[in-house]
Amino acid sequence: MTAARDLIEIGLVLYPGVQEAAVLGLTDLFMLANRLAVERSPEAARLRVSHWRLDAGHTVIRTFDSDPGADNEPAMVILPPTLGDPIAREAAAPYAGWLRDRHAAGATLGSVCAGAFVLAETGLLSGRAATTHWAYRDALALRFPDILLDADRLVIDDGDIITAGGYMAWTDLGLKLVDRVLGSAVMMDTARFMLVDPPGREQRFYSPFAPRLTHDDEAILKVQHWLQANGARDVTLGAMAEHAGLEERTFLRRFRNATGLRPTEYCQHLRVGKAREMLETTIRSIDQIAWEVGYDDPGSFRKVFARITGLVPGDYRKRFGVERAAIAGGES
Repeated sequence: MTAARDLIEIGLVLYPGVQEAAVLGLTDLFMLANRLAVERSPEAARLRVSHWRLDAGHTVIRTFDSDPGADNEPAMVILPPTLGDPIAREAAAPYAGWLRDRHAAGATLGSVCAGAFVLAETGLLSGRAATTHWAYRDALALRFPDILLDADRLVIDDGDIITAGGYMAWTDLGLKLVDRVLGSAVMMDTARFMLVDPPGREQRFYSPFAPRLTHDDEAILKVQHWLQANGARDVTLGAMAEHAGLEERTFLRRFRNATGLRPTEYCQHLRVGKAREMLETTIRSIDQIAWEVGYDDPGSFRKVFARITGLVPGDYRKRFGVERAAIAGGES
């Protein structure tokens, strides 16, 4: 029998709106890792999985336990994702104190996707690096401006706090915890059995460019629509400022305030976004795609593409492109 000291408990918090599928998926992942660890060594440590939710008395209680009767507390507490709107502050507040207590007792805290909003209510992310799903990036930054937010990264392991970005990044977070507790061999066995990539991906591989359009600067919005219509091809700062009806220095300041990007960066994101679409859906050469999205120098295009997406164009096409074998030459 495994001694209590060999059980490392991972608690999953079932807050309002949590995706039950992710909770069950993480539970299955950890139980699978246990089985594979024991197959490697009968005396291996095991993961104890528990589920926690708020009861009628506003106390966070354990509602599921894979090893009932053990008296240890969670060594790790995870806030799974939600597909709905981020949790309201008043709904997250009852969990915040409990999470701070667990952290103070030595537990590692983690979140997936919009679970970061619950974690952030503890105040423990203040001044620290964290990630969330790219679709929630602006909302999290607005509500918690003191977080060092990097939504390009799929997982940020900051030791006692781990945050994961994409909705399905619960697999990455789960495998990272398996690696930490049961070792890399068991982690790789688990990833291989589940047919998922081991940790190491980046969220920017998957996230499209989502320009800010809900600001109140009509002159800048006019330029954004103009750039979208022409693919940001062959545009200059002077032309953008003229289209906005603004002096260049004023345009630069207002554009960055409204969009969060310099005009040059914004145009690069638009061009790379179009290039991503072409790499995914056509068999045009990379040089031809570079030219079509406005780059005369394919080498410069490759550098910009890799900086924004984290992958060179050829690798991006291999990962996300159409099946070339199904196309008998020509352009699609």
